[in-house]
Amino acid sequence: MANYENGEIPAKIPRIGEKPVTVVLGTQWGDEGKGKIVDMLGVSADLCCRCQGGNNAGHSVHVQDKHYAFHLLPSGVIYPTCKGLIGNGVVINLPDLFNEIENNNIDLKDRLVISDRAHLVFNFHTQVDGMLESGRGQKSIGTTKKGIGPTYSSKATRNGLRISDLIGDFTKFSEKFRSLVEHYQVMFPDLNVDVIKELELYKDLATRVRPMVKDTVSYLHEAISNNKKILVECAQSTILDIDFGLYPYVTSSNCSIGGVLTGLGIPPHVIGEVYGVIKAYLTRVGSGGFPTELKDKDGELLQKRGAEFGVTTGRPRRCGWLDLAMLKYSNMINGFTGLAVTKLDILDVFEEIKVGVAYKLNGEILNTFPASDDDLQQVEVEYITLPGWLKSTETVREFSDLPANAKEYIKTIQLHVGVPVKWVGVGKDRESIISIPNP
Repeated sequence: MANYENGEIPAKIPRIGEKPVTVVLGTQWGDEGKGKIVDMLGVSADLCCRCQGGNNAGHSVHVQDKHYAFHLLPSGVIYPTCKGLIGNGVVINLPDLFNEIENNNIDLKDRLVISDRAHLVFNFHTQVDGMLESGRGQKSIGTTKKGIGPTYSSKATRNGLRISDLIGDFTKFSEKFRSLVEHYQVMFPDLNVDVIKELELYKDLATRVRPMVKDTVSYLHEAISNNKKILVECAQSTILDIDFGLYPYVTSSNCSIGGVLTGLGIPPHVIGEVYGVIKAYLTRVGSGGFPTELKDKDGELLQKRGAEFGVTTGRPRRCGWLDLAMLKYSNMINGFTGLAVTKLDILDVFEEIKVGVAYKLNGEILNTFPASDDDLQQVEVEYITLPGWLKSTETVREFSDLPANAKEYIKTIQLHVGVPVKWVGVGKDRESIISIPNP
């Protein structure tokens, strides 16, 4: 077995694309297993980047008896040959970042680069997030309460603080920090912030983070010029995108392909492969419509077999059949060049498996995903029913060895979306990914 941690690269591994930048995106409601695909591709990457979101993300990677839980760190940093980069589009909770580095026990000396333009998530942002969510009552969005939305709000209202502020003149940083606290206390009189304690913390954090900080725009430009292989790991997923997702049940950033450009400062022509990651069934956390949701024993079985609980929050995930109508909409936006289907093994015990292939609203077939949750709540799903395979796939490592009905399931996804499926996941470990040969 190859010891990837020591830099040993086996001959037969998936390689990232010919163009400098390869992107891994979530296709639906997140929790698809992006970290696993990034880990698979990271072995041949020089640099792995996060471009948006914050520690509301949760990406898991299993390597033999080790389990890594990433929230801000790009998953590719497991490999000593791969550097990590946190781009300008990310909002960073610095105490949590350093805790994450320690908890995952990864040596990142000279291997983590942080954008000086990235905004900071403060403790009062998380407090405000909780206040906003509790104030919505029964109309809660289901945020992670990590302060991500309020931080992007500070960014948009142009009173937020960036990494460059922190590592610059600390007196000026302190003044801006106090002003930002006062701004929020006007809106939330019950907000209690120990300003002196917070500034003491951030003075220490400034010293710790300073060696990692760079202008990542020029850093990436140089890496591209030097033919480095760059892997981008997007957080969340397309149907959580603030513009294209199921508003208002969305995250606060662009987690579709456009967020790669704005969150890193790279030109579009350097992007080659755009890989969309799909779970073999569908899950989501939080509120809002879910047309293919199962509220019966099949849904309970998916949740139990798939251990469907959020990496970041621990919340149970709602489960349902795969929704190809949603997936086709995601492909319209992102232009996937290949797909990865994860957790196929969870379906091993089903005699029949349904797949949603189209939406009807008021008797009319929709050719897109509704912008309104009210409309999504009312759509009728057209299903096709496929036979299950009732055989374990967990030890299968070649596509030709999958049960015939499992292969048909994968081919059905490929046919409806019009994008080749390149990988199939059949377990949580690194080795449990099946590569599908090009036709």
